Amino acid sequence: MSLRKAYLIIFLVLLVDQLSKIFVKTNFILGEEVEVFSWFKILFIENEGMAWGTKIPGTYGKLFLTLFRLVAVTGIGYWLWESVERKNGSNYLIVAIALILAGAFGNIIDSVFYGRIFNDSNAQLATLFSDKPYGAWFHGQVVDMFYFPIWHGVLPSWIPVWGGKDFTFFNAIFNVADMAISTGVGILIFFNKKAFHKTN
Repeated sequence: MSLRKAYLIIFLVLLVDQLSKIFVKTNFILGEEVEVFSWFKILFIENEGMAWGTKIPGTYGKLFLTLFRLVAVTGIGYWLWESVERKNGSNYLIVAIALILAGAFGNIIDSVFYGRIFNDSNAQLATLFSDKPYGAWFHGQVVDMFYFPIWHGVLPSWIPVWGGKDFTFFNAIFNVADMAISTGVGILIFFNKKAFHKTN
């Protein structure tokens, strides 16, 4: 696969990711939920950008996370270029790297820019290019919206750790960028031999 095709994948993922985030950000109040099906909801939340809403403590925690991501994306970008231009990597590998790179970059856009181009979403709809931004450069919140509470209930008491407790499967809330990263990692795991097989 050529770099041009890889870049097209990245562009399309970024386009869908950012359009969906901007739509939710400008049409939903923070915490607002719309039920599509009983097992699929659009639920607008924002987080610091780590998995499961984890935060790095301290004044510079968010800035450190954003800078780390920028370094990581640079490394992933080089991996993509090297896999195409030098190592003639398989289509599985190139698609996987392109998806991971697009997803990582999609969430970086939120972290770097959203604090300066949107106003607050608490109890109001955010405005794009607001004159009252909610944060500083590199301190934006990542927008998540896809929620699949496929099953909710109390687990049997005989199940270790979670037995007898209220439980929701699947309780993560994510975005298009997260899906791209997960899909790319999934390709590398489940198609490992094909992904790392060099083509002639």
